[in-house]
Amino acid sequence: MPLRLEIKKKLQARSDRVKCVDVHPVEPWVLSAMYNGKVCIWDYETGTMVKSFDVCELPVRSAKFVVRKQWFITASDDMHIRVYNYNTMEKVKEFEAHSDYIRYIEVHPTMPLLISAADDMSMKLWNWDKSWECTQVFEGHLHYVMMIKFNAKDTNSFASASLDRSIKVWSLGAPQPNFSLEGHERGVNCIDYYPGGDKPYLLSGADDKTVKIWDYQTKACVQTLDGHANNVCSVVFHPRLPILISGSEDGTVRIWHTTTYRAETTLNYGMERAWSLACTRDANKLAIGYDEGTVVLKLGHEMPVASMDNHTGKLVYSLNNEIVTASLKGIAEKVVAEDISDGERLPLAVKDLGSTEIYPQSVKHNCNGRFIVVCGDGEYIIYTSQALRNKEFGSALDFCWSGLGTGDYAVRETISRVKTFKNFKEHKTIKAPLSSAEGLFGGQVLAIKGSDCVVFFDWSEGVFIRKIDVVPTDVHWNESGELCLLVCEETCYVLKYDAAAVTSAIENNSFSAEEGVEGAFELVHELNDQVKTGEWVGDCFLYTNNSNRLNYFVGGETMTLCHLDQEMYMLGYLPKEDRVFLIDKALNVVSYKVLLSVLEFQTAVVRDDIEAANEILPSIPESEHNSVARFLESQGLKEEALGVTKDPDQKFDLSLELGKLDVAYEILLQIPEADKDTTDTQSKWKRLGDLALSTGDLPRAEQCAEASGDTAGLLLLYTCTGNAEGAKKLAVQAKELGKTNVAFISLFLLGRIEECIELLMQTGRIPEAAFLARTYMPSEMPQIVIKWKADLTKVSERAAQALADPAEYPNLFPDLDWAVMVEQHFKKNRDTLLDASSYPEAAKDLEFDLIDIFKQQAAAQGAVAEPAAPPAVDTPEPAAEERAAGPR
Repeated sequence: MPLRLEIKKKLQARSDRVKCVDVHPVEPWVLSAMYNGKVCIWDYETGTMVKSFDVCELPVRSAKFVVRKQWFITASDDMHIRVYNYNTMEKVKEFEAHSDYIRYIEVHPTMPLLISAADDMSMKLWNWDKSWECTQVFEGHLHYVMMIKFNAKDTNSFASASLDRSIKVWSLGAPQPNFSLEGHERGVNCIDYYPGGDKPYLLSGADDKTVKIWDYQTKACVQTLDGHANNVCSVVFHPRLPILISGSEDGTVRIWHTTTYRAETTLNYGMERAWSLACTRDANKLAIGYDEGTVVLKLGHEMPVASMDNHTGKLVYSLNNEIVTASLKGIAEKVVAEDISDGERLPLAVKDLGSTEIYPQSVKHNCNGRFIVVCGDGEYIIYTSQALRNKEFGSALDFCWSGLGTGDYAVRETISRVKTFKNFKEHKTIKAPLSSAEGLFGGQVLAIKGSDCVVFFDWSEGVFIRKIDVVPTDVHWNESGELCLLVCEETCYVLKYDAAAVTSAIENNSFSAEEGVEGAFELVHELNDQVKTGEWVGDCFLYTNNSNRLNYFVGGETMTLCHLDQEMYMLGYLPKEDRVFLIDKALNVVSYKVLLSVLEFQTAVVRDDIEAANEILPSIPESEHNSVARFLESQGLKEEALGVTKDPDQKFDLSLELGKLDVAYEILLQIPEADKDTTDTQSKWKRLGDLALSTGDLPRAEQCAEASGDTAGLLLLYTCTGNAEGAKKLAVQAKELGKTNVAFISLFLLGRIEECIELLMQTGRIPEAAFLARTYMPSEMPQIVIKWKADLTKVSERAAQALADPAEYPNLFPDLDWAVMVEQHFKKNRDTLLDASSYPEAAKDLEFDLIDIFKQQAAAQGAVAEPAAPPAVDTPEPAAEERAAGPR
């Protein structure tokens, strides 16, 4: 069967001729060395150019990343090697390396070594730790040396390809080649070593239009691949997939199967000749350099081929054709004993299970973990999970396990035929009401994906249950079979499945052949996230998303457990370990603590089983109570959340929302002394005070305003309640806090005019003090005017002289003596404060002219003689510019 390999284009960047490409192993970057002397770094995720370097005027034929130094190194036709830091863009080193064009450079995988190959028929070894000293020269080829490659299994040896039609294998330190491989009819352009440990193979491509696979131990040609119509310029073994790739001047890139040597796919992007190929070890990316630019492809999926049995904690995964296993049982104790942090790589004892006859593209345990299925190359093989013994096999485009029976599964044989198996025996053939069946999903019921919908069938009878108009990429069922999550590209849908209604409809033959079973599914929630991998635990759905977060979804709420450092894939959750396990592309397994008791509690709450939730709560550690409280709050159970939370901030917020002012007040009283003056604490007091004021609890509002230093609030409170004693205290407090406006108003309302004047004087507002005295306390005017003059002299002496002192010029201040008499009367009676209820009558007094009243009373009673007329005095002559303004 052909290899099923999805090929997705990630980047197509047009440019000048690209002679060499290299892919960064960590960043989403591809390095392109061009014939016009430039080197570009492209981001294949965004499709943008990250950086560009003008290296020289002549072609750059080779460029390589050196990640451990944050460099890339170039070799060009001016015979120079140049080293650049790709972060700072500075040139680190430049030197002349050969006497002719440099064709290729190869970086040693671990040591500080670089080998260069050139048209001068030599290869040179450079050590950058020794100031780029040339430590060895390799000679022996009779024509241009086109490429060199280190052997990943023996990094002390490397191979070279030359236009003299030979491939030579060398050892570092030895002056002569170990041996030569000859068989190509024309010059050899490219070579590559097989990355796996099971085959001692070397790959080569030549101008005779062929690709050859060599066994470098027996020195024999294992296979010759024909198909290209022009020179083969680049070949590469894919480090993860069972394929090799060749690029040719005929403009095509061919993908071949490494087991059958069958041509799987031919790619032609219409960009003329293909010059260079590059792969990454831990990702399925392939970069191609063409005459007209750079292309980056994603080959297949990058998800590790792995599966974990949630009952036994047994993990199985594939390394090429090998299946290995490890036990995660008891890992929680090891995590504690070895102080392994969440997200840190777990030390696993790996055991070899054996090899498979097909290349695994997926592996999956059945519902009870006794069997695993390995799928790949359009075939499936079912093995026992303990010893990898073959149980069943067959051809299939898709395979899925049932969530019910041990040996129940379904296969999609063609786009129109799906078969179900019961206890490993063929059971029924299902003809779905679809133009084309494009995928299968197992679980409580069988799901078949169409081009625009998904249809569900009963496992036992093959009865059509329901059609739903979404196209899921995955389907997840919880253990009870009540909840089903359909993972779509942008949104996920949580459906509730009514198994009893479906069973009853099938037994009573009351279902519709066209519509299925009415009410079989009910939409419960929508999850607006891009789910990558996930699993149900009770009614909680744990999942990873495209933003590299580990989240869980319960009761319509999404909560983030942690942010992941890199792309991770969920293996599953082990309840006995209280841990969720994830794996990365390099097959490193990590875990995060997620308490089962918390998940069970949240499941009970979602099911409205508060009694069960209360029984579970005591088993939850206090360290988790805050997260439990946040969940309860999200479900609208704020009273319960207040009783659970240990977080004073959350408790305070909840007590305000529930109107429990006494609880909130006690929380604020318990704040440590060091934190009492912080902005956050003051804000909390103000919030509590505002709520107390809105509910009419004035004593509590006063306590909060005092605690928060809210002088403006206290002023409002005291004026509204007519609290004179409070206003007196507030005046003192406001002075101490520097809130002079509040202090002034408090003193003014109390009739303490002298103190108001003093406050104005202390704050440098002498003119305002003078006018206040002129209005309310004229006896104080002379001394204030003296101070005003002294202060104004600093600015303008002439302006100061224009100020009139009432003691010197009483004629400028009519009725001043009467005003002083009114002032004395005011002082005698100012301590008598009226109740607010007398305002309607007292307000009329504001219209009276007190001086006129005093004059009338004096005239009527004859008890007080009218003040004598003041003596005639000359008024001061103001400056010319001041005359218009009159006396100050």
